[in-house]
Amino acid sequence: MPAPRFFLRPTVAASLLALHALTALAQTPPAEPAAPASGTLSTVTVEASADASAEGLTKPFAGGQVARGGRVGILGNQDMMDSPFSSTSYTHELIQNQQAKSVADVLQNDPSVRVARGFGNFQESYFIRGFVVNSDDIAYNGLYGLLPRQYISSELFERVEVLRGASAFLNGATPTGGGIGGNINLLPKRAPNDPLTQVTLGTASGSQSYVSTDIARRFGPDQSLGVRLNAAHRDGGTGVNAEQVKLDVASVGFDWRSRNARISADIGHQEHRLTRTRPNVTLGAGVTRVPSAPDNQLNYAQPWTYSNERDTFGSLRGEYDITDNVTAWIAGGARKSHEGNALAGLTLTNNLGMGNMSRFENQRQDSTRTAEAGVRGKFTTGPVNHTVVASYSYYQLKEKNAYKWDFFNNLRSNLYAPIGYPIPAYTASAFRGNDTDNPALLTQTRLSSLAIGDTLSFLDDRAQLTLGVRRQKLESTDFAYDTGKPTAYEKSRTSPMAGFVFKLQPQVSLYANYIEGLSKGDTAPTVSTGGAVRNAGTQLSPYVSKQKEIGIKFDGGRIGGGLAFFTTDKPRALVNSAGYYVAEGRDRHQGLELTAFGEAAKGVRLMGGITFLDAKQRATGDATTDGRRVIGIAKTQGTLGVEWDVPGVRGLSLDGRVVATGPSYADAANTLRVPGWTRFDVGARYLTEVAGKLVTLRARIDNLTNRNYWASVGGYPNNGYLVLGAPRTFTLSASVDF
Repeated sequence: MPAPRFFLRPTVAASLLALHALTALAQTPPAEPAAPASGTLSTVTVEASADASAEGLTKPFAGGQVARGGRVGILGNQDMMDSPFSSTSYTHELIQNQQAKSVADVLQNDPSVRVARGFGNFQESYFIRGFVVNSDDIAYNGLYGLLPRQYISSELFERVEVLRGASAFLNGATPTGGGIGGNINLLPKRAPNDPLTQVTLGTASGSQSYVSTDIARRFGPDQSLGVRLNAAHRDGGTGVNAEQVKLDVASVGFDWRSRNARISADIGHQEHRLTRTRPNVTLGAGVTRVPSAPDNQLNYAQPWTYSNERDTFGSLRGEYDITDNVTAWIAGGARKSHEGNALAGLTLTNNLGMGNMSRFENQRQDSTRTAEAGVRGKFTTGPVNHTVVASYSYYQLKEKNAYKWDFFNNLRSNLYAPIGYPIPAYTASAFRGNDTDNPALLTQTRLSSLAIGDTLSFLDDRAQLTLGVRRQKLESTDFAYDTGKPTAYEKSRTSPMAGFVFKLQPQVSLYANYIEGLSKGDTAPTVSTGGAVRNAGTQLSPYVSKQKEIGIKFDGGRIGGGLAFFTTDKPRALVNSAGYYVAEGRDRHQGLELTAFGEAAKGVRLMGGITFLDAKQRATGDATTDGRRVIGIAKTQGTLGVEWDVPGVRGLSLDGRVVATGPSYADAANTLRVPGWTRFDVGARYLTEVAGKLVTLRARIDNLTNRNYWASVGGYPNNGYLVLGAPRTFTLSASVDF
C-alpha cells in the first residue's frame, strides 16, 4: 500500500505568489542604498518585534549565539539578570550557522535538555530537567497548539526560547500536561530594518537536497509595515539506509507599528513526509539486558512504513499603549492538521536481537483554537515600583482519530539482521477503532485561565519580588472508539508563584522561586494487576507538581552564565493497599545546572554547561521500583560548543561541539541499564563576496566519529523504548544575499 500523497495547499500557493512578488521588488534597489564600508562583510539585524511589544526582541549577548533574555510567560520579555527563572534564548545566528533543521537540532546545545521521540511515532520530544515535553506543548509567540505536533522546521522561527522549570502561573497548563521541567517558546521571523533577499542551496548525507529563500521588506515612509517570507523544500535520503524525507514549508510574517500600537501576524504551512524511517525499539519481557547498539546506518523499518503530516496555521497579536504606563494586548491563532501513517515498531523478545513487528495504521485530524488577552501597567507606592499584569487565556483542541492494529499477526525480524516483508493484509483479529477513511471525534480539550501578578521593585531596583496566581479550569471529553460514548472531565485549580531577585552587584544576581506545574488527573481503571479497583471510574484531581529553585547569574559583559539548584516533586497515581486508585506516589527530581555562554576572547565564542540530576521514584507502592531512578534519565549530562574565527583568514570560522549523556535505565526497576554516550560535531563557515554579493558557505559533520549508540530512552511516561543515534552526517550549504 503506497503512502498517501500530500499536495501543496492554497496557503503554500499564496506564499509562492508572494515570493514571486517580493523577488520582483528585490530587483529594484532602494533609492538610497546603504553602502557597506570597504572590506566589511554586511550583516542583517532583526529589530522588529515578534511579539508586538514596544521593546522588540531582547538584544543578543556577546558572541551572538544567545540573547540577553526572553519571554517569561505573562511577565513578558525580561533581561536574564532581572528574571527569577533560568532560561536561554537561542538566536537565528546560531540556528543558521549550525544548519539546524528543526527544534531538536537547536536544543542539542542545551545542557538541561535531551532530545527524545514520541511513543510509537516520530514526534520530536524533549527531556527538560528529566521531565518530558512533547512538541504538542511548544508555544508559538506565547500561544500553545499552533505549530505542527510532530516536527517543526527551523524555517518557521527566529529564536528558540527555553524556560527551565514548571510554569503553571507563567504560561498556564500545557495541552498534554507536560511543561513540568520547562517550556519551549518559538519566536516567528520579522522583517529587519534593512532589505533582505537570501537564497540557500544545500545537500546532506543520503543525497538529500535543500533549497530555501528568505525575503523581507519594510514599507511606508516610516518603514512601519514589514513583510517577511520564508519558503523551503527538502528531499532525499538520510545517513540511514533506505530512509527518505521530504519537506515543504512556507510562512509569511507581517508586522506594523505606530506610536501607540503594534500588530503582528503569521500564516504558515508545512508538509513533512517520512518513508521507511527507522522505528523505536521496545524491550520485551524476554530481554534481560540492553542489547548493544547496532550499526547506525542499519535500517530495521519495514519497507511499506511511512508517516505524513500536513499543517496550516495562523496567528494574530496586537498591543496598544493606553497610557505611557498601561499597555493592553490581545492574541489569537488557529491550526488545522492531518496526520497519516503506517508503522511497525520492533519489540525484542530475547537478548540476541530477535523480535516481532506488527502493522499499525493511524489517521488523525486536529483543529485548534487559542487566544489570550491581558493588560500590563506600572505605578509607584512610596519607595516601591510595581509592574502588574492580568491576563485571560483560552485553548481548545478537537482531535479526530482512527486506527488499525494487527497486534497478533507478528512479523519476525532481528535488530542486527532485519527482515523486510510485503505489506501484510489485516487479519480478522486486528484491533480497530473508528474508520480510517473517516476519523471520528476522539478528544475535545478546553483549557481556560485567569492570571494576575505583581513585580515589586525596591532598593533602587536591586531587589525584585514577583507574586502571582493563576486560576485554571481543565476540561476534556473523551469519546469511545466506534460508539462515541463520552466521558467528561472538569476540574479547577489555583496555581501560585513567588520569585525573588537580588543584585549583589550590577553583574551578579541571586534569585529564588517557588512555582507549580499543573496537569489533568487520571481516571481510575477498572482492574489493576489482576484485581478490581474499588473506585473504578473516579476522576482524580489535577496533578500539582511543586518546584523550588535557587540560583546565581553572572553577566561579565563578554561572558555570562548561571548556577541553579532545583527540586521538583511530580505526583503519580497508584493502587494502594486498600485497592483504591489514588495520587500518592511521586517522582522527585533534584538537580544542579551550570551554564556559560559568550565571547571568551576576541573571535572565540563558547556555549554550554553541565547538569547533575537525581531523578527518583518515591512512594510507588512497589518495593521493586521504590527509590529507583526514573526511566531514561541520566545522572549527568553536558554540552560544550566552541566557535573560533581563524586569525589571518578573513571570513573563516570553525566550530566544534561535544554532547555527552551518562547511563540511564530502560525499566522502572532499574534492571536494564543503557550505556551513556559522547558525540562530537564539527563545522566550518566561510564568508566572502562574489560580484558584490555576500556569500556564506557552511559545512558540518554531526557524529564525527560515527559512534553507534542509543541516543534516547523513553519519551512517554513509564516506557523505556530505545532510539538509535544517527550515523555520521554531512551537511553543506551556500547562502547568497542579493
